[in-house]
Amino acid sequence: MRDFLLGREPQDFDIATGAKPEQVEKLFKRTIAVGKKFGVIIVVENKHQFQVATFRAEADYKDGRRPEKVVFANAEADALRRDFTVNGLFYDPISKKTHDWVGGEKDLRARIIRTIGKPEERFAEDHLRLLRAVRFAAQLNFEIEPKTFAAIQSLAPKIKIISAERIRDELLKLFSSKKVGQASSLSLTEKKDSKNEDRQDACPTIAARGLELLRQSNLLEHILPELAATINCEQSPDYHPEGTVFEHIKLMLEKLPADANELLPWAVLLHDIAKPVTAEKDLKTGAIHFYGHEKVGAAMAEKILERLRFPRKQIEEIVACVTHHMQFKDVKQMRKATLRRLLLRETFPLELELHRLDCLGSHGSLEYYDFLREQAEELQRKPEIKPPLLTGKDLIALGMKPGPAMGKLLDEVREKQLADELKNARQAKAWVKRMLAQ
Repeated sequence: MRDFLLGREPQDFDIATGAKPEQVEKLFKRTIAVGKKFGVIIVVENKHQFQVATFRAEADYKDGRRPEKVVFANAEADALRRDFTVNGLFYDPISKKTHDWVGGEKDLRARIIRTIGKPEERFAEDHLRLLRAVRFAAQLNFEIEPKTFAAIQSLAPKIKIISAERIRDELLKLFSSKKVGQASSLSLTEKKDSKNEDRQDACPTIAARGLELLRQSNLLEHILPELAATINCEQSPDYHPEGTVFEHIKLMLEKLPADANELLPWAVLLHDIAKPVTAEKDLKTGAIHFYGHEKVGAAMAEKILERLRFPRKQIEEIVACVTHHMQFKDVKQMRKATLRRLLLRETFPLELELHRLDCLGSHGSLEYYDFLREQAEELQRKPEIKPPLLTGKDLIALGMKPGPAMGKLLDEVREKQLADELKNARQAKAWVKRMLAQ
């Protein structure tokens, strides 16, 4: 109902009913009792699964996540046990009537995230709601009601009780490249004026606003303390006129393209994660240096992503971006073979987009980005470069035995191929024969 009233396409539908779980099971041929004791039954129709929940009230929350017992109730009681007013709206598809027992429509119009009832009680029931409030505010471009926000700030340490998987899932939604103006068109009938349209045009990305809200809410230091350390990490103004590392990261997030790779926001968040621990200030010049921050940062990024239970392949891709992001300033001095190795990396498109944002979030020059785009386009016109000219089987056929020497020779062939010194397999085999003869 929240999304429907805001003119957004709903991502899922919550179905609630007065029917008890046993009644739901009798009404439909195929059901799955996924959470029967909590009143939740999955109904399978036309190969689609629909989660149907019995109206319920909940009590005795002891672990900050789930209730100890559930009492079946009516629709109004079910609304009152939910998290935020904008999420407590009900629609009866039979009578085609909207039910609002919690003031949700009023808060939608006012663009406010407010808990249903006392904030402390709602957050005590499920500590993940602390983070969900921030996520909804960022996605919808809403403000968090003062009492609700004050409760989040004071209860922020409680978020550490929540599992890493649940936190990760919320952060994936929060660090989105979409503009907050795209997340909500606010089509609540008559409310649509030029001031609101101007506000939408000026909106940052969800990720940028989400990061700032995490900082203001005190949640950042408990969820990503390594990122919180960048807030006061100063940088040399000649390279970074934007200010601290945190401001640099936030500015990069503001410039995310709407269709960005889902891993790009995380590459942005973590590319300078080691600057606070590698910072050194030159006492004579006052210049601030971060020697080796990319190497230290790669190790830190891996630990952070492992802590959040990211899939291994995604961890490797993000870590590759952190590891290599300082190479881009040297691309014009690279040997042809070295440059082509960079261009042929599987993660190069993601790395290149990170570099573009890194530039736009600091000095603003896209000199190396444009150069690399040209080089990548030129390489695309040479498909013969991509596969290696020779393999281990080819060297065995030429009389070589498997071992470290074979690997070294294959690397040399590849290097000469990338440098345009060997252009085909015939030339490569001839060169290998000469080397073996020596």
